Amino acid sequence: MPTKREREYYRMGFDDGVRTGRTAEFMASEGLSPQQVGRDIGIGRRASLRQVSQRRTTGKRKLSAWQKYIKNKRNHITYRDGKLNLKAMGVQYRKKKRR
Repeated sequence: MPTKREREYYRMGFDDGVRTGRTAEFMASEGLSPQQVGRDIGIGRRASLRQVSQRRTTGKRKLSAWQKYIKNKRNHITYRDGKLNLKAMGVQYRKKKRR
């Protein structure tokens, strides 16, 4: 069960998203530039909505060493039914010397 503070933070984030979406729709319908509406959605005057959205979506996080290990098919240890034996894979992963 989320605490009161967590619910407040979630609500603030949701409101920001709704406000940004409504602002983008309004800008498209009115033909306004992002500089004219920049203060309302909390971005700088020189940044455009397209630049802000690209920054958020293009930044993929790096895979952990375990995720890289799992991704390699050569490292898969399976049961007879085809499921991965994660316990055995974990043992082999910890034994492996990584650089």
